Amino acid sequence: MKSLSKGRIWLLAMGQLGWAMLSGLISNWLVYFYQPDEAAQAAGQTIFIPQGRVLLSVFTIIGAITALGRIFDAVTDPWIASLSDRCKSASGRRIPFLKWSSLPLAVSTVMVFCAPVGHISAWNVTWLLIFILCYYLAITAYCTPFNALIPELGHNQQERLSISTAISLTFIVGTAFAYVAPVIWGMLEPQFGRILAMRITFAGLAVIAFICMQIPVFAIREKDYVHSQPAEGTAFSSLIKTFKNREFRLFVASDIFYWIGLTMFQTGLPFFVTSLLKLPENMSTIFFVAMTALSLVFYVPVNLLTKRLGKKKLVLLAFMIFACCFGYTALMGSALKIPAAAQGFILVAVAAFPMAIFGILPQAMVADISESDAKKTGENREGMFYAARTFAFKLGQSVSMLLFTALATIGTNGMGYRIVAAASSALALIGGCILIFYNEKKIDQVIAETE
Repeated sequence: MKSLSKGRIWLLAMGQLGWAMLSGLISNWLVYFYQPDEAAQAAGQTIFIPQGRVLLSVFTIIGAITALGRIFDAVTDPWIASLSDRCKSASGRRIPFLKWSSLPLAVSTVMVFCAPVGHISAWNVTWLLIFILCYYLAITAYCTPFNALIPELGHNQQERLSISTAISLTFIVGTAFAYVAPVIWGMLEPQFGRILAMRITFAGLAVIAFICMQIPVFAIREKDYVHSQPAEGTAFSSLIKTFKNREFRLFVASDIFYWIGLTMFQTGLPFFVTSLLKLPENMSTIFFVAMTALSLVFYVPVNLLTKRLGKKKLVLLAFMIFACCFGYTALMGSALKIPAAAQGFILVAVAAFPMAIFGILPQAMVADISESDAKKTGENREGMFYAARTFAFKLGQSVSMLLFTALATIGTNGMGYRIVAAASSALALIGGCILIFYNEKKIDQVIAETE
């Protein structure tokens, strides 16, 4: 089978840029839009749904809805993966899913922010719930087959690492586009008002994302690069077989704690900027873009270090650095006797390296695990391996949204946000401790014996 040229790899990666933009809009701005802090309310943010811990006096409305969406997302992952693994389309097992899920994903992302009633209303709660579920179903239908292409298009470890590096770069760039949203709606706000300006911004970014997601559909002829037999069996049986792989179980367990901590931290970043550092909301854009640009500097060193040290050691290092970064964030503000902006840029400088590591290596690790499993079992279940990973960490992310929206309301003067950052630090440490038991040498040995 043919190998992807560098140009084709980047055309494939454009799909990741597209869905990363939409994912970034939801993960970065959904809670900020529906549970605004005092700074956002002072800027004219409308309150659409009930605020505070109104469910069982513990959970918030937005926290419960996003958690339910994540659970729904996790449950549908194995189903979509099984459909993709068993697909017998003439266009391949993955590309048809990318083609037909792009538009529903872009539209549902925008509709999430278009609550129909301009004040607190149960209709807004219902609207939000419906379109959150639509969004998660659509992004699963795109991302699970897309990720399954990594081990299929990468015919050896170096090719898989190259693909992982490219899609990591476009993921970061796509997420950065999402972080630029406040700058865009800030320019539109004087003419359209805050809410309409935000919705126009989200719609414009969604159009760009849709175009990007369609590029791999027309650029990659899957059958030219992939020779695989459709998998047999039900989604449940395939999922069970996937989790029988010990190294995969350890990787996933570690990944869950990483994503719980990271999701809590990313959701809180705009609040850390406005509530802890007392800076304008557009500074979150500046910090994230700076961190993105700096992380790109580390992409070549990460690839070189991976060849010498292996993936596991670098990911363990990234866990430890992130734990320190999250703990430092819990102290930001008046507790540190340095200018607020300087505090933010210190976080940017330290977090860029682990951001590059986690952007590249986990995807490549899953690709290696699925490749070694296929060599041993003779079954091509690449889609299910990625779905099983997302099934697990999305359940974790659902917990993170419940935790964030509950913890963030504790105390006053940003105390809740400090607790969130400290909890993220502890979760990163736990994830790193679990990964210690992952046997990377065993995986590499199986691949080396059959290549």
